[in-house]
Amino acid sequence: MVVKTHIKTLLSRKKVLTISLIMCFTLLLVMAFSLLLGTADISLNQVWRLLSGTHPDDTTSLIILKIRLPRVILAGLVGFALSLGGVVFQALLRNPLADPFILGVSSGSAFGAIIGIILGFSFHLGIPVMSFGGALLTINLVMLIGTRKMGMESSTILLTGVIINAFFTAIIMFFISISADSRLHTMLFWLYGDLSQSHFTQSAIIAPVVLIAAFVLYGFARDLNLITSGEESAFQLGVEVEKAKRICFLLVSLVIGLVVSFSGLIGFVGLIVPHLGRMAFGSDHRLLIPVSCFGGAIFLVVSDTMARWVISPSELPVGVITAFVGAPFFITLLRKKGSQWDRS
Repeated sequence: MVVKTHIKTLLSRKKVLTISLIMCFTLLLVMAFSLLLGTADISLNQVWRLLSGTHPDDTTSLIILKIRLPRVILAGLVGFALSLGGVVFQALLRNPLADPFILGVSSGSAFGAIIGIILGFSFHLGIPVMSFGGALLTINLVMLIGTRKMGMESSTILLTGVIINAFFTAIIMFFISISADSRLHTMLFWLYGDLSQSHFTQSAIIAPVVLIAAFVLYGFARDLNLITSGEESAFQLGVEVEKAKRICFLLVSLVIGLVVSFSGLIGFVGLIVPHLGRMAFGSDHRLLIPVSCFGGAIFLVVSDTMARWVISPSELPVGVITAFVGAPFFITLLRKKGSQWDRS
């Protein structure tokens, strides 16, 4: 029996590794293809000459290395982070309609960032810290208001998140409307998701935080599997439910606060991708977490490519593209009540 269990574990790890590598390779292909699309036409030959050291003209090098590559990398990291937040929230709340945008965490992060700008903080440290504080404040408000004496009711928490999301969005728009600060007015585009100001420094800040958080959260995969079956049964099987929830909520708030401070409000990534991953690969979080993370990166790179290509030479906020896809998807899930999990 021990041998069979060990073989099953090895096979499971092999499956997780194989599918993760396939998703990672797909992401790299999508990112490479994204470098070719935009206002200026870039050919595969020009990209190959740049990568091989036979440099093309300076304009092509500038477009690829200074404009498109930083943006593609940032889009991948932001999509990775948002989808990671979505899959964790859906597990902890046992509701497939949960994601950082709908629960108000993203708008809380944006609220923190706005306050940081008003106070004159820098984008390199102060604003990400304020954004994290806004995310943490929001998730605590959601859990405080949405929690009842007998436990957490999933639908109540979800509705609370929607209300808080609307409240923070209204506050943000109020500050933008009354402010004479040009930085706040330029953030109107940012509020719908803007990756046009991306550079390598942002990715260098985001990447280690997101990857470490993903690694730690992956360590909770077994706990998340048990929590989705019910908190009481998870507790009986040895899971420290409250401790696991606190750590997961804290890490997700950190990640979402950080990426929102650089990318703005990008909705529905954490809703769509984890649900599709669950439909395709099942609900085991040992596989679902990496699939969702890489899938989120792919989805947002594709969405951002469409945002800067569809109405070229102008561009759309990437949040507009994700909302076009996500809103009908959300309605479909809502009508079907989209989950095989028991409701509280």
